[in-house]
Amino acid sequence: MDKRSFKRITAGYKASIKYGDQNGGGLIENLSESGINLLSDLADPPLHFHPGETVELSIETPSSEPLTLSGTIMWAHVIPPHNVRSTVGLKIIDPPWEKKYSFL
Repeated sequence: MDKRSFKRITAGYKASIKYGDQNGGGLIENLSESGINLLSDLADPPLHFHPGETVELSIETPSSEPLTLSGTIMWAHVIPPHNVRSTVGLKIIDPPWEKKYSFL
């Protein structure tokens, strides 16, 4: 049984990632009202995500209006065998759903 508080939807939205002084891209695999599962793009050098730190995302939504969110890294796993991509779980900081609810 799923213990999540909010329903997750499969997204597939492209995202620009700002993490500290690094920039990259990724794919929003799924999201809910409170969280995001992010798959980073191939990068050289790869982004190394650390739980507890903050990531800024600019998400390309179907409405073509980008959605900017900040999230706290809850977990991150480097994907073998080449370790140049990561899957990252984010908790959304102050979600603005009253402004952007239509894309969910």
